[in-house]
Amino acid sequence: MKIVIPGGTGQVGTILNRALTAAGHEVTVLSRQPAHPGEVPWDGKTLGPWAEVMDGSDVVINLAGRSVNCRYTAVHLQAMMDSRVRSARVVGQAIAAAAEPPRVWLQMSTATIYAHRFDAPNDEQTGVLGGAEPGVPGYWAYSVDIAKAWEREQAQADTPHTRKVALRSAMVMSPDPGGAFDVLLRLARLGLGGPVAGGAQYVSWIHDHDCVRALEFLIDRDDIAGPVNIAAPNPLPQRMLMHALRTAWGIPVGLPATKWMAELGAFVLRSDTELLLKSRRVVPGRLLEAGFTFQHPHWTEAAHELTQRSRNRNRSQRGSNPPLFKATR
Repeated sequence: MKIVIPGGTGQVGTILNRALTAAGHEVTVLSRQPAHPGEVPWDGKTLGPWAEVMDGSDVVINLAGRSVNCRYTAVHLQAMMDSRVRSARVVGQAIAAAAEPPRVWLQMSTATIYAHRFDAPNDEQTGVLGGAEPGVPGYWAYSVDIAKAWEREQAQADTPHTRKVALRSAMVMSPDPGGAFDVLLRLARLGLGGPVAGGAQYVSWIHDHDCVRALEFLIDRDDIAGPVNIAAPNPLPQRMLMHALRTAWGIPVGLPATKWMAELGAFVLRSDTELLLKSRRVVPGRLLEAGFTFQHPHWTEAAHELTQRSRNRNRSQRGSNPPLFKATR
């Protein structure tokens, strides 16, 4: 298949590009700063020569959008909104203008669209959308507004010959540098992998292999459209997630952090506490109903597999960088 991935240079795009290319597909990445073969320049907001790659393609997977790993200031939140809405809009325009449009458009969204809750899981049919929860910071609602606007832009695009799926994705866990798993493991190895603010908030996640398989499943299933939760079927509280990660690596202790400590740490790391404190209890109702089978449904097993790959990657890096001085006797 010919697959186009706008915004495909981030962590999820790198995972998909690697897997889909290995499977024999022709992958083109749209990037604001193209640096590798197969990457085409675009600005993420206006039509240009890049739109030609859409014509005759089979699949578009739009991942474009400003990173959420930042302080949630008014300026950054507006940049998140603009980058997501504008990129989705111009992708829709390119598909609409194509003589041979792709048969499916997978549009990245986020599990953050659901309400902060502990009482029950959120699936696509019965899940509660966020934005009106009591007792949470007011700016959390803006993150939900971003997700809603992102999905609305895709839904309103005039692309009658292209099936549209909104990917409400949880955290994709991969040992690749800079991803969520890499950050969590680094904190655990520093002894900071304990519960945050009690650790009762749920964490939704998906193993990177299952993420790729789920998207391949959705590409092949012509009967599935609209929002789909891309998450493992067993979210768990943050304290349990970090305990399992520490156990997988062999770390006996993880220091807990209070809410104010989390706020201080997020400030130092130039990130935001919403990423740590919002309870995202999301389950993949539609995938399970459609017969998708997860290879890594439980976090304990997934954490062991991911830590092993991380160890192997570290060994490989050490092996490719021999010491400057060889010991002699």
